[in-house]
Amino acid sequence: MMARGGAQSLEQMLRVVIVLALVAGTATGLWLLRPVPSYSSDDVTAGSSFDVTFRVENKDTWFPLANLRISCVLAHVRAEPIAPTLIEATNMRFATTGASGLEPGESGTFTCPFRSFMAHQTKDDPGMATRAEIYFRSDYDVPLLGRFRLTDNSARFFLDTRVLPPRWVQKPPQ
Repeated sequence: MMARGGAQSLEQMLRVVIVLALVAGTATGLWLLRPVPSYSSDDVTAGSSFDVTFRVENKDTWFPLANLRISCVLAHVRAEPIAPTLIEATNMRFATTGASGLEPGESGTFTCPFRSFMAHQTKDDPGMATRAEIYFRSDYDVPLLGRFRLTDNSARFFLDTRVLPPRWVQKPPQ
């Protein structure tokens, strides 16, 4: 009788573990399917290195990036007393006129007004951009559940002056 009760308890515990594993696996699978924006920069040809147009792309083939909001973050500037600063992106242009996000496979452009922020913080140092790291914070609606929002931080970017013309490139993982 005690052995039968112990076997039933063990069987119930095994069912609970299997259900929890299925729920965790489903949640992980859905999380991996979420759309994530991809970023790149145009070339720095004239003016300040901070006055660059950046490109955002939705590389997902199924889901849109609905109600996309992009913020630019000046992560840090070496040898400067500047704290990480979040600045709203400007001049956002999406592939579809009047759209508030990106459909699958579409891209858009935006600029980060870092230069206007830094004019108040430090002297106009032309080498500051070469010591800076930036990244982008994206807020967008969860696909199929528009009431919830996702926040994604991109990889960090640095100004690569070894390529001609110079451009902001993704920092390699360490």
